[in-house]
Amino acid sequence: MSIFEAIMMICFGFAWPFSIYKSYKSRSNKGKSLWFLVIVIIGYSCGIIHKVFYNFDFVIILYSLNFALVLTDSGLYFRNYLISKKEAEVC
Repeated sequence: MSIFEAIMMICFGFAWPFSIYKSYKSRSNKGKSLWFLVIVIIGYSCGIIHKVFYNFDFVIILYSLNFALVLTDSGLYFRNYLISKKEAEVC
């Protein structure tokens, strides 16, 4: 287990709740990139797979938590897309 990998995952993990909160409250995708979110999900998925098959340790929990947070933010991306689409139809 690398303490530096754990610290990196913790630091990344602190950023996602702020992003989720901003997405939820703003109801807008302004400043968001779906492609970025997809790439991050792929990266966390690869980290989880690596931990399962090659180096199983507690850091897998951090990868899984971050994965869930990014997945939540991605869900909000689609919610916000539908909200903006609906608002555009009304105007």
